[in-house]
Amino acid sequence: MPAACCTIESPVGPLTITAADGAITGIDFGLGGGPRPNGVLLAEAAHQLTEYFAGTLREFTLPLAPTGTAFRLKVWAAMQAIPYGQTRSYGDLARALDSAPRAVGGACGANPIPLVIPCHRVVGAGGTLGGFSGGAGCDTKRQLLALERALPPQLPV
Repeated sequence: MPAACCTIESPVGPLTITAADGAITGIDFGLGGGPRPNGVLLAEAAHQLTEYFAGTLREFTLPLAPTGTAFRLKVWAAMQAIPYGQTRSYGDLARALDSAPRAVGGACGANPIPLVIPCHRVVGAGGTLGGFSGGAGCDTKRQLLALERALPPQLPV
């Protein structure tokens, strides 16, 4: 089955959701796709993202099929285990995966399904923001962490 996509508006700008073979394969910031969700899966993804931004959804229940190396898949799985409203540092994930913080950061930056795989919940050492490759970069990360009330104290909105 060929990939299908749709674009929805969100508080962090347009989001393009891509699905193939019954699973979400990507979420991109600011790209254009089909104007409306076409099909049950894209409609459900759009609905869950809308509920997330409304503050009423804390855990996504979408089938996912991210494409990446074995290491990146492990990092993305570890990110999915970070609860809503909490953060972990790159170092925390690196220790859990017997890796290095820089490698974890690289996997975060390559995350094909941001928000649902919550790379925004990974912060730098000592609660510093770290980086973010989606939307408006660190401003978008701050906005997402503020939505979840997960901003470390030294990172005001």
